[in-house]
Amino acid sequence: MTARLRRHGARADTTPGTPAGAALPARGLRFLLARRRVLVRLTGWSVLETGQTFLIGYGPARALDEGFLRGRAEVGLVWLAVTGLGVLLGAFGTARVYAAVAALVEPLRDRLVERVVTRGVRTGDAGSLSRLTQQVEIARDTFAGLVMVSRSFVFTAAGALAGLFTLAPPLLLVVGPPLALGLVLFAATLRPLTRRQEAFLVADEALAGDLAGVGPGLRDITATGAETHIAAGNGERVEAELRAARALAHWGVLRVASLTIGGQLPIVLLLAAGPWLLSHGVTTGALVGALAYVTQSLLPALRNLIHGLGTSGSRLTVVLRRLTRNETDTDTDDHDASHPVPSTGPGATPAGASRPGGSRSPSQAGRGLPRPTPSRPGEGAPPALSLSCVTFAYGSAGAPVVQDLDLTLPPGAHLAVVGPSGAGKSTLTALVAGLLAPSRGTIRVGGHPVPGPEATAGRVLIPQEAYVFSGTLAENLAYLRPDAVPAAEALAAADAVGLTPLAERLGGLDAQVDPETLSAGERQLVALTRAYLSYAPLALLDEATCHLDPGAEERAERAFAARPGGTLVVVAHRISSARRAGRVLVMDGPSTAYGGHEELMRSCALYRDLVGSWAPAPARRGSQPAPALRDAYRVDAVAGPGLAGDGRHVVAHRPVGQVQAPGDLRDGGSLGREG
Repeated sequence: MTARLRRHGARADTTPGTPAGAALPARGLRFLLARRRVLVRLTGWSVLETGQTFLIGYGPARALDEGFLRGRAEVGLVWLAVTGLGVLLGAFGTARVYAAVAALVEPLRDRLVERVVTRGVRTGDAGSLSRLTQQVEIARDTFAGLVMVSRSFVFTAAGALAGLFTLAPPLLLVVGPPLALGLVLFAATLRPLTRRQEAFLVADEALAGDLAGVGPGLRDITATGAETHIAAGNGERVEAELRAARALAHWGVLRVASLTIGGQLPIVLLLAAGPWLLSHGVTTGALVGALAYVTQSLLPALRNLIHGLGTSGSRLTVVLRRLTRNETDTDTDDHDASHPVPSTGPGATPAGASRPGGSRSPSQAGRGLPRPTPSRPGEGAPPALSLSCVTFAYGSAGAPVVQDLDLTLPPGAHLAVVGPSGAGKSTLTALVAGLLAPSRGTIRVGGHPVPGPEATAGRVLIPQEAYVFSGTLAENLAYLRPDAVPAAEALAAADAVGLTPLAERLGGLDAQVDPETLSAGERQLVALTRAYLSYAPLALLDEATCHLDPGAEERAERAFAARPGGTLVVVAHRISSARRAGRVLVMDGPSTAYGGHEELMRSCALYRDLVGSWAPAPARRGSQPAPALRDAYRVDAVAGPGLAGDGRHVVAHRPVGQVQAPGDLRDGGSLGREG
């Protein structure tokens, strides 16, 4: 299947309680102290903004008390002109502030880019591109915004409070307490808000990863009838994001409450206490100036602080924590192996699967899986594969695709699975691999129950659509190994499977591989060699050689069959594969037949039909097929349907006089859902 497989559950990120999370404030402080000159310049230009804020309330107050209310309009106009001049000076200072902020922010971006690039080059981290193009830019923009809103609030509040005290100290008693209470309430919500923001971002990324992985595999999901299973997995992600969003919204209510208390309540208190203030020496101009301080300076600054620090600050903390976390945290997914299900997330997947377009995904690796102990024939070794009364149907109302199937394969066995389209062949391999769960019955790989980490480590699934990621050929071949693969071992595996000519044409194991330049058959050879090098003793070839010519297919299958301690299950699309196998399983929906080639030729009509060994019909007059087209296996070299550009596929032929359309073992009839 082309759908990539991951374990349910999001990537485990560093939390505030971890060393990396605890070290983040210390790193930030060191970063700022190293740029003292920039901070001094930023403070100097911000003082002009403090003067502007001071004059916004003080100037109108003096204009009223000393000018307009006393009939001295010229004095009032002078104070208003002074206020306007202060606004212009503040605007000039704000323009210079942006240059100082840039000098503070750009070094942070440069350091983050350097860290991300270094980690990506050293570890091949699949998330490096995302962090470079998205998270680093988020960190830079958010940090710049936080510096602006935090600086603005501090200097604006200083100017406003100084102005209130200058106009009349009682005004400070009315405005100060609710402002302080609002700030305390907001500060108390910052840590929980950050945690909820991080949980929401993780849930959102997990859902996006699921949907990105499902998209390329929609065809196979539909073909195997796994829509319900995939929908259930994605539904869990949607519910998780919904819960995270609700929790974030609940804490957002407290953020609104802090803004109401700190910025809007002082306006109400000033109006309510107006008569009392006027009776205790506060002038009309001073009261108007206080209202100007609150409405024009404190309330906007507090709103920007709460919205900026509450949302962007939480996001910045999350992003910086991810960008600066330890390498061991970065590789969490690569060391995570659990029960695989058709979804997107860390876990095990078929050997041929990878991210289209060349990027690697942790979901493709078998890394972190325990190295299985090879089974030895005899001495009470468990069967390599055993199925007991296994039944499976796509949906509760669907007809069983596999019904009451019993099968036992000893270590070293070689089984070919044949049958018409929809007979359940690919469904069987998905059940054995743990990608589908049987409705009834048990499956064991090497004695270990499926699904399970031991069973996952003991099998490798090579699907029909084999993808190759951008990187060296050696990296592609070693991707299912938790340890390094010696060059001699990789070359020996390539020679056994038949990859050597391609490797030599590419330039050796260290040559870069561009997936777009490889044919479907060449990609299958890479995936087959990758699986051959894995430690999994049970190899499941689900039409994994359909793009190879008969000779290359035979070589690959014989290599897998000869692996020490290895067991091979092949979903065959050529009769030659069935002839090479020690045993053959014929599937026709719930009906099955099992035995050797000659035995099934005698006892199974469907198998004879698939092989094309019907009783000869009377010879017809006229031209006959050229004898040179036949081979020892009674097959004709004709193109298989749906295999554009590849004329090397073969199909079982029938005697002259009985017409058969070009096809292969998959085209023996449609008896149900695609297997």
